[in-house]
Amino acid sequence: MTRVVDITNLDVTFSTDGGSVAAVDGVTLSVDSGEVLAIVGESGSGKSVTAKSIIGLLPETATTTGAILLNDREVVGLTGEKLRSIRGTDAAMVFQEPSLALNPVFTVGWQIIEGLRAHKGISKKDARAKAIDMLSRVGIPEPEKRIDYYPHQFSGGQKQRVVIAMALVLEPELIIADEPTTALDVTVQAEILDLLRRCRDEFGAAIILITHNMGIVADLADRVAVMFEGKLVEQASVEKLFASPEHPYTQKLLAAVPRIGTGGARAKARIEERIASGTVNNAEPVVVAKDLVIEYSGRLGRGGFRAVDGVSFTISPGEVLGLVGESGSGKTTIGRAIGGLTKITGGSLQVLGHEMLGIKERAFKPVRSDIGFVFQDPASSFNPLLTIAECVAEPLIVHGKARDARAARPRVNELLEAVQLPRAFGDRYPHELSGGQRQRASLARSLALEPSLLIADEPTSALDVSVQARVLELFAELQQEFGFAALFISHDLAVVDMLSDRIAVLYQGRLVEEGTGDQVLGAPQHPYTQRLLASLPVPDPAEQAARRDQLRALKASE
Repeated sequence: MTRVVDITNLDVTFSTDGGSVAAVDGVTLSVDSGEVLAIVGESGSGKSVTAKSIIGLLPETATTTGAILLNDREVVGLTGEKLRSIRGTDAAMVFQEPSLALNPVFTVGWQIIEGLRAHKGISKKDARAKAIDMLSRVGIPEPEKRIDYYPHQFSGGQKQRVVIAMALVLEPELIIADEPTTALDVTVQAEILDLLRRCRDEFGAAIILITHNMGIVADLADRVAVMFEGKLVEQASVEKLFASPEHPYTQKLLAAVPRIGTGGARAKARIEERIASGTVNNAEPVVVAKDLVIEYSGRLGRGGFRAVDGVSFTISPGEVLGLVGESGSGKTTIGRAIGGLTKITGGSLQVLGHEMLGIKERAFKPVRSDIGFVFQDPASSFNPLLTIAECVAEPLIVHGKARDARAARPRVNELLEAVQLPRAFGDRYPHELSGGQRQRASLARSLALEPSLLIADEPTSALDVSVQARVLELFAELQQEFGFAALFISHDLAVVDMLSDRIAVLYQGRLVEEGTGDQVLGAPQHPYTQRLLASLPVPDPAEQAARRDQLRALKASE
């Protein structure tokens, strides 16, 4: 094994209007060929800044000191042509969001070939053949045909494979993977992790994996470096780190990871409490779906697409139903239909006593104040021109509960305190809050009208594990305090298990399994649920290796 990267006493500071900000402070790391080093920590800990400094991707406001040796070549201070010569050939980067990394106006083949011709100087014919071979090796079906597709013609997982192909085509000795699976379903995530593992084994590449998902670390990493506030606080082999973490921050990080099987006792206690109060037996369900069908009409003479096909379920007052499945399974479509944002085309859907099939907006409008929404990305659901207080006050103003934001401020202050945000945060704008703080504000807005039904659509998927844990605890506390029923949509089975009384599994628009967490996750009956469960990475290297073997066996038997 040869040393690919050697970082010594790396310091990175950013110049801002308020003075210099230290992003990385005295970090010393190394990576050998064929090794996977995971750098973990919360947002703002310096993970991505450390990785980007290796290939000079930091902005002009950054000042870097220390030493970074890439293949025994000093990187700090390189500019222009010398810096470009190492990108792609010595080190390549796989970015978090492939949709942003790929140019939408060029075919994926053109984008792969561009790098080949720029660095290798080979003919178009040879570059195309190499690009087709690489697309095939990363698992893109029909590469000879799909090399001429545009990025929008690929799914999220396939786009990430294309980005990995772009990184591998010049056969770099180092691959930097920055949160490569954050927005992917667990089944697609498992495929991408297998692909990265093959990159290490077949190409002998060293990999720096940046992530906040400790299950992925247990699945793929050989060594782990833990960063906190710009400093490297712990570094150990993956087995040692998970078995006996030494630093208090590492212990806290591992304790915050949601685990399958932890929610059963909590769900049982909630059900017993509702039985004792009589709400289970006496109260009418807030949502009743019977053979629900939702179709999207086709265009240009094409047939329609059936997103939801014959789904039946109920949600009782005060109950949390977890809805899980891959992207495209119909989860969000059902949530939008319950909120009156998507029309249903067949079957029956009753929401708070109103039949949604053929309902007019005039008849449903009074019901909207009794339904709250928590969206996946609060940054895009908030108006950036309004303060947090004005955003939270919007439902109150729209539904005539307050004249304007000033009149609504006392209620807004109460809501901010309920979600554990200081009142002063109401005067800030959305971009001035962290991701977790914005999600808390989104929770406050959804509760403004004291709804009896809450629809939470992937509310924690993009959050750090420790921030996610706080938001989930807050959600559980608010649900107990306000007593609202909830549809909790997620692709993370451990998160759903923590919060839900019952779990429903969707696959290609159909409900394939439903029951308590112990039933669905403890003894899954449907093959898709079994595959979903086996795909979920767990924060234990030994158990994760067994799960990987189980997943391979399930795929082989299909």
